[in-house]
Amino acid sequence: MNIFYEESGQFKVASIIQKNDASYQADTVGGKRVKIKANNVFVEFDTDAVAFLENAQQQASEIDIPLLWEVVGECEFTAEAAAGEYFGQKPNKSELAATLIALYAAPMYFYKKNKGVFKAAPEETLKQALAAIERKKQQDAQMAEWIEELKSFRLPENIAVVLPKILHTPDKQTIEYKAFIKAAEILKYTPFELAQKTGGVSSLPQYLLDGFVLNHFEQGIDFPEIACEQPQNLPVAENIKAFSIDDIATTEIDDALSLTPIDNGWQLGIHIAAPTLSANDAIHKIIHQRQSTVYFPTGKITMLPENWISAFSLDENGYRPCVSVYFDLDENAQFVGLPHSKIEQVWIEKNLRIQEIEPFFNRLSGCLKDDDDKFDFHAELKTLWQIAIALQKQRGKYEEDAPIRYEYSVEVDENGIVTPIKRERDAPIDTVVGEMMILANKTWAEMLDQAGVGGIFRVQEPKGQVRLTTQSSPHDGLGVSHYAWHTSPLRRATDFINQQQLISLIDGEQYAPRFDKNDNQLFAAVRDFETAYTAYKDFQQQMERYWSLVYLQQNAITELTATLLKGDLVRIDGLPLVARATGIPIDILPRTLMKLRVGEIDLITQSVALQYMNVLAA
Repeated sequence: MNIFYEESGQFKVASIIQKNDASYQADTVGGKRVKIKANNVFVEFDTDAVAFLENAQQQASEIDIPLLWEVVGECEFTAEAAAGEYFGQKPNKSELAATLIALYAAPMYFYKKNKGVFKAAPEETLKQALAAIERKKQQDAQMAEWIEELKSFRLPENIAVVLPKILHTPDKQTIEYKAFIKAAEILKYTPFELAQKTGGVSSLPQYLLDGFVLNHFEQGIDFPEIACEQPQNLPVAENIKAFSIDDIATTEIDDALSLTPIDNGWQLGIHIAAPTLSANDAIHKIIHQRQSTVYFPTGKITMLPENWISAFSLDENGYRPCVSVYFDLDENAQFVGLPHSKIEQVWIEKNLRIQEIEPFFNRLSGCLKDDDDKFDFHAELKTLWQIAIALQKQRGKYEEDAPIRYEYSVEVDENGIVTPIKRERDAPIDTVVGEMMILANKTWAEMLDQAGVGGIFRVQEPKGQVRLTTQSSPHDGLGVSHYAWHTSPLRRATDFINQQQLISLIDGEQYAPRFDKNDNQLFAAVRDFETAYTAYKDFQQQMERYWSLVYLQQNAITELTATLLKGDLVRIDGLPLVARATGIPIDILPRTLMKLRVGEIDLITQSVALQYMNVLAA
């Protein structure tokens, strides 16, 4: 005698050796002695075991499953009853076995309840399951088609649309992702390499930018239409001709200066762009989303839409809305009286560009003191230089005969050629602008604090980290009692918020503060800005690092000089690049200048292999 039984969802046959109430001892077709629970046995038969199973399987494959589902009805049923209904007679053992095989093979149609007992799936549930199966078939077919295209290095349109997300923020359940990754595995490419081969990624810098945008700009970098209404009826600043000082690539000109002769001295004006005069809910939402302008070699992502920048940037040859603060100075450039702030229109006479004026305004040229003016407002800048030095001395930050230090950046032309840029750190131009901005930020921070108006302050305890807070306290690094960013409202959310608070003090009838002093949203604004600002800075450094490595490759540089920072960390001379080097002797002190050998450069990971050669100077 033989048995037909189920084991782990599969039907098998075996020859009975011994039988009792609970189990069978039997030999399988392969000759293995097994113990089978009686509860798993459905049929005993005396014909050939292999032929019985093959016949049952053949019959099962011919059973019309939808018809079987219709004939069994809605109530629970046995396999024997189902076979009788389907075959129209009392089933023989082979028909019963075939029915069992069919029932087990169609779990969407039939739910197993007990041994040999089933229940038909509800009609609606079955429809949904069958629709899902059909979708899966269609998806599998679509995936197969896409994979073949990708293997031929053609990028399917549906995949091209979502390729940045596949590469940077993938939803691993989508068929587009599955097809792309499967094709990459078949071709033995990384996803980035396949994207390059199929034309989905134009360049590695674009790949890096796409990843940054997807991670930090959920709405994308395009702006919605946000109307900008120019403020009306602002008083005009009389006898003021202001000028700005910015990099030649700057389009968001936030600040300008004026120096006007008055009786026995000068009137110093610091004028800041005033987009807050037209602020509305839509622009508040954008600023909350973006927090800051993002800068990187080859481009930037602005905080404000172009029409707002055009309306409020302090561009030359026109009156521009400003929040101004004025200081009176005597003939010795000493401050007299108290500062006073205004909301007004200021005539911007000139946008000076650093690259154009710095050759004539630096420590080495002699043009800080002589009477030969080389450019517009050169005379005013020389006076402002004297004022800036006096301000540094007041703050205890003046360093006489300070050694000249340099900072480095990179420029990339339209052909991707990289040029390192070297500038004197704390150059006279930077000192003038920096001291004027510190003066304005200090003055307005003190105004907010003394009036009890909420703001976002920058503070630093002695030897502590600089941090943002909603409570004013001294900034030890700058040597000031109050400090808050106000001077870049076109580019930073903190400055925009602080300006909104400030204008309520200057003209309380027209403007109200946006936040109360202890407003929870003000605390949230601090958190959101710090998170975004850190991410943006990291991206800028990543891109500077990338282009620095490209420069090394373009110029086939095999040796370079670097300064040891600590451990194996070095700063490369002439580039904005910090990296690690191997083989540096443990006894070499920080700030030692050394020569390094350049090894393999990997632009995808932005890494470079550097090896110590020798010391150049302690």
